[in-house]
Amino acid sequence: MADVRTRAGGEMSLPALLQRNAEIYADRPAYREKEYGIWQSWTWAETEKEVEALALGLLDLGLRPGDFVAIIGRNRPYLYWSMVAVQSVGAVPVPVYQDAVAEEMAYVLSHCGARFVIAGDQEQVDKVLEVQDQLTGLEQMVYLDPRGMRKYDHGHLHAFKDVQARGRKATLALADELNSRRGGLDYSSTCVMLYTSGTTGKPKGVVLSNRNVVETAKNSAKFDGLRSDDSILSYLPMAWVGDFIFSVGQAYWCGFCTNCPESADTMMTDLREIGPSYFFAPPRVFEGQLTSVMIRMEDAGRLKRQMFHHFLAHAKKVGGRILDGKPVGLWDRLKYSLGNVLVYGPLKDTLGYGRIRVGYTAGEAIGPEIFDFYRSLGINLKQLYGQTEATVFITQQPDGEVRADTVGVPSPKVELKIDGSGEIFYRSPGVFVEYFNNPESTHKTKDAEGWVATGDAGFIEEKSGHLRIIDRAKDVGKMADGSMFAPKYVENKLKFYPDILEAVLFGNGRDRCVAFINIDLTAVGNWAERNNIAYASYQELAGHPEVLKTIGAHVAEVNKSVAEDEMLSGCQVHRFVVLHKELDADDGELTRTRKVRRGFVEEKFQDILAALYGGATEVSTRTEVTYEDGRKGAISATLAIQDAAVSAQVARLEAAE
Repeated sequence: MADVRTRAGGEMSLPALLQRNAEIYADRPAYREKEYGIWQSWTWAETEKEVEALALGLLDLGLRPGDFVAIIGRNRPYLYWSMVAVQSVGAVPVPVYQDAVAEEMAYVLSHCGARFVIAGDQEQVDKVLEVQDQLTGLEQMVYLDPRGMRKYDHGHLHAFKDVQARGRKATLALADELNSRRGGLDYSSTCVMLYTSGTTGKPKGVVLSNRNVVETAKNSAKFDGLRSDDSILSYLPMAWVGDFIFSVGQAYWCGFCTNCPESADTMMTDLREIGPSYFFAPPRVFEGQLTSVMIRMEDAGRLKRQMFHHFLAHAKKVGGRILDGKPVGLWDRLKYSLGNVLVYGPLKDTLGYGRIRVGYTAGEAIGPEIFDFYRSLGINLKQLYGQTEATVFITQQPDGEVRADTVGVPSPKVELKIDGSGEIFYRSPGVFVEYFNNPESTHKTKDAEGWVATGDAGFIEEKSGHLRIIDRAKDVGKMADGSMFAPKYVENKLKFYPDILEAVLFGNGRDRCVAFINIDLTAVGNWAERNNIAYASYQELAGHPEVLKTIGAHVAEVNKSVAEDEMLSGCQVHRFVVLHKELDADDGELTRTRKVRRGFVEEKFQDILAALYGGATEVSTRTEVTYEDGRKGAISATLAIQDAAVSAQVARLEAAE
């Protein structure tokens, strides 16, 4: 890799990397976007010109060094350019979740004191205008999509293309100022500020420097051999640190192409058309795709279904070993090759995974069976462990050492340690600078020597050096009898089943565990359709006797599995309820990255929880919900409480008592 010190002077930064890429990868594709069904493409040389025009336009509008600029919208090249243009001017980009409601946006924009907002479309502009009276520092807004914007007051509202045109016109007057600001960027300059998901309180602004981003991108790219001819599909929220490091940090370090889908609805089609070589998805995406595959196979002809299951069974036996380069017999290899022609290859192409060299999942634990399914097809899917405060990477799985029960070894230049309580700490070049305007939380999280408390409990295997995560440290507790309570361990086992979308376990300090369960409407709805079962709503289907019976069977199977682990056998589910609504970020039950806000859920549904522990057979409840248009409402339901089959090991303990 060429030296990234550039004519801009100073140390490395994203604008410096852009200048380098415009020189050495000038005609290589940097961005693609599908619009109106057609893929548009920009080379690195063209990207540099687009970014520079926007940077000059922002300068002309009065953007100052150190200002914060909120960037809101779906994944589009223009918004990625905005982040680099903002940094080029010496300001700080602050990506905001596009599905955040107006109140959530008001908090972020007010907390950082954003002077500028760059919004993707009318919907995002409207949300900002709705809370404008709370944003005393906001001065200018730029919008990308002009549809619906003609009759707005454009005194402080500007079209993206007009800002670029303004910048091109002001090139002679402002070029020296832009070069001066860009040249003043170094490793200590702020690269981006990203807000945490806020599972336990208000989101915190995580300040990441150029050192954090560039060093992490360099080290992680080297670990997996990422190249300039790789490509990635960027569809996850731009406000999430994973998207920033994959689609910006690594893309700029390596010089590979970032592809943006036309919309969330066309993502799977666009994924198949692009066929990325480098891919990341949270477990829910892989789970959803596997559910879709299994649903389609149930509707397939008998011969096709038999062939699929026959070769799939063989892939589960030898596919992972072949992928890891381990010895496999000649006959098994030949049969696997035949399966690749008839089943695995076509299936990977259908999913869009035919060209993947490196795939990652993280954010939540993925079910071992789901993980092994994809690897058995020959997809190099691996797990990583990371945090916003680490600029993502804490651990990665080396090729040939990929396992479902660990998250790998420390990423390059990352140090790990486990304290006396079992909490994981790390130190690395990616460690964040600070929480913005929150020195107290910064000092609680990062000590004077640079060690960061993850909030997760785990241990490092002595022989392999791999890290194993048990649960969130704050969620790991004790049952009334002193045995360990680790809810995620059980919840992830439950979520392996395609018809269970979400599960929340309770039991800390109690004599037994109970669970809330959400069904997967797609999977269960397909089952209902095949069996001619009519239903009018999620609530009606979730309460159907056959659905409850099926979920009960899944819980019983999980209990058997949990009972096999002596340390966690006390975490078996004794009673459960299938909730009448899906847990939703708009209702505060999930974060924007779909992590359960456990304390909030426990408080919101305390009447249901009391009924589970009180021995009732049903409970009537009324729950406030938020509709898509932002209106509030309420739904009422009477839920059947189910007793679960408890496995023998715990049953014997109860009998002894």
